[in-house]
Amino acid sequence: MLATRRLLVLGAAAALAGCGFAPRREPELQFRSIALQGFAPDSPLAAELKRQLARTPVQLLADANRAEVVLEARDDSRQRSVVASTSVGQVREWQLQLKLDYLLRTPAGEVLLPRSELAMTREMNYTESAALAKEQEEAQLFRSMQADAVAQVMRRLSAVRLPR
Repeated sequence: MLATRRLLVLGAAAALAGCGFAPRREPELQFRSIALQGFAPDSPLAAELKRQLARTPVQLLADANRAEVVLEARDDSRQRSVVASTSVGQVREWQLQLKLDYLLRTPAGEVLLPRSELAMTREMNYTESAALAKEQEEAQLFRSMQADAVAQVMRRLSAVRLPR
């Protein structure tokens, strides 16, 4: 029985290796240092971006003049708006929006990635009887959108080639 199980596991591993499957890796960035500018001091998006950059060999610098590239945020915002309400004004559905407008440049001002806007939207049903659970659901939806936005930014950063 144990030998059969091992054989099945080895067979599955060989099949995955043969089909080209590989675990997702961190994007390989072509620069050695980066500075983040324009983000609010307590921006959760900037914090997530810093965590992802810490997983790469790229050094995160506070001084934009010493960094090889500068990721400049023009707009980093979260919004919540009412989509549907009852006749007595109770909210029934929210729309959550996360927006990041950014560009990548050199310290001298040469644009490497033109101004780009990432906008993500999620809709969420709401009931006042489950207000605490819905608050946690909202936080989770924002974290999910934030993770998606940071993954997109990291993929775009990996495509950047510095002029030599």
